Order: sequence, then C-alpha cells, then structure tokens
Amino acid sequence: MTDSTVQPSSRPAVFIDRCICRNRSFEELLPEARAGSWSLAELIRVTGCGGQCGLCRPYLRAMLATGRTAFTELLPMEPA
Repeated sequence: MTDSTVQPSSRPAVFIDRCICRNRSFEELLPEARAGSWSLAELIRVTGCGGQCGLCRPYLRAMLATGRTAFTELLPMEPA
C-alpha cells in the first residue's frame, strides 16, 4: 500500500532572485545600485533590468528599499 499524502516541500513555491530578461541577479545589481544611489528609473535605464517584460520591477523596487535580494512571495506590480 502506498502513502497518498502529499509531503510539504522544503523548497519555497516561489523563489525570485533575478531579472530573467537580462539574466542579472538582484545580488549582483544591489551593489551597483547602492554605489550609484540609483532610483528604480535609473536602475532600469542603466541596466535594462525591469525595462522589458517588467515582471521584476516590484522586486527591484523592494530590493532598493530593503536590501533584500531574494523573494519567496509574489509582490504586486504597483506599490500599495
């Protein structure tokens, strides 16, 4: 007899740590953004991250505000 219960995964369901269009990690972008005192608009202009599909834009915004470089939750497209 097999056990049909689903075991919870130790891996988060969502893990976001990069701009997929430019394949640049937030960990790589954060020091550049801090050194240049970039706003979100400047980060987009200089790196191109956040300027194509835009899915990473809320994470870039949060990265600039908090210093976090990895996210395990979905963020809204526009700040609340």
